[in-house]
Amino acid sequence: MSSQKYKIKLLDKNCEKKSFSCGISPLDCYLKKQASQHQKRHVTATYVLTEINSIVVCGYYTLSSTSIALNTLPETVIKKLPRYPTLPATLLGRLAVDQQYQGNKLGDLLLVDALKRSLDISNKIGSVAVVVDPKNKSAIKFYQHYGFMLLKNSKNRLFLPTGTIKKVWGDKQ
Repeated sequence: MSSQKYKIKLLDKNCEKKSFSCGISPLDCYLKKQASQHQKRHVTATYVLTEINSIVVCGYYTLSSTSIALNTLPETVIKKLPRYPTLPATLLGRLAVDQQYQGNKLGDLLLVDALKRSLDISNKIGSVAVVVDPKNKSAIKFYQHYGFMLLKNSKNRLFLPTGTIKKVWGDKQ
């Protein structure tokens, strides 16, 4: 499927999310029952992927702020950062694609959009990395394919330095 068939926008009341099913119940329930409330309360921002002339949600991701303990980062990253106990980061809290659309690289499209938005955010409020908490091994592999690395002493919390994102998209925004 061509990415030109899709748009990504902030979740709004017109989005049809009732039929969304990615195969992971907590991700389905979040979109259907909590995403709008969290967005209204400024807990997360939820971005949805729809086909150009449709309101049906094909996929989504959430962004919010978080922090990273300095001592959980690799020394190669730490040496470039101030020695604060914690540093600001962007949390890519959820990313899911409806089962009907899986296998069409829409997860990749959502991730790239999230990383570009995260880079833009980092230029406004500061964020040293994007952090993710993948739900399973295949999700871990998905993020690692894009360069995400495990934080020290973690089995599934990954991060991607903002500097790495900037090298890829810094001049292309």
